[in-house]
Amino acid sequence: MSEPGSLLRSLAGRTTARNFHSYVINEIGAGVISGRFPVGSTLPNDAALMAEFDVSRTVLGEALKTLEAKGLLEARPKVGTKVAKRTRWNLYDPQVLAWHFGVPLDREFITGLKDMRRTVEPVAAARAAEKRSADQVRLLQYWIRQMEISLAEPQNFALADFEIHRIIADASHNPFMRSFIGVIELSHAYAYQQLVETPDEAAFNRFIALHRALVSAIERGDGEAARAATLATIDEDEARAGAA
Repeated sequence: MSEPGSLLRSLAGRTTARNFHSYVINEIGAGVISGRFPVGSTLPNDAALMAEFDVSRTVLGEALKTLEAKGLLEARPKVGTKVAKRTRWNLYDPQVLAWHFGVPLDREFITGLKDMRRTVEPVAAARAAEKRSADQVRLLQYWIRQMEISLAEPQNFALADFEIHRIIADASHNPFMRSFIGVIELSHAYAYQQLVETPDEAAFNRFIALHRALVSAIERGDGEAARAATLATIDEDEARAGAA
């Protein structure tokens, strides 16, 4: 599984070290999403893939099974391993979503991403305002401070922003929100991709003000204000992503 925050770390070239197993998963998975291995096509045979990635049959087999579990591949007897239809891809898998970053996307995908955020996150924030613990409020305040001291470190700033949304998801006590973290991280990656390369202090201060209002609403237990504040942060993310 992709580690939460790994996509945002990659914006500045920081990546998590990979073993052979995860390397093969990443290469084939990213190849499926990018179209290198088109939907409906059959992957090269095991011998060819083993030679390409310089791995054993065992490592390759485990990687292919992992990608099957993510819905990207399907093994067919006497046919080989085929790339599954897009309708079978698990778009709640953070790694599958991360592979979409940096490749051309259709309007349907982008619209769906926006719709899901606007539908789910405001409700989670309202629930968090009702159910948050004192420790969660302290953590939210901590990550606000991390945003404030990271104006010169855009990647750390983006990660602090993301952590706020992760804590809100936990504070909502909605188990399905754990499956939504990948959607949030991909959206943040789109919003911050240009800001990491070209920092904009005014934009960062805008993000801080919006998230401070969100955290304040949750701390006060004001669900409606938390809902509205979440929509405001999503508006800003979409504006930044559109500019990029």
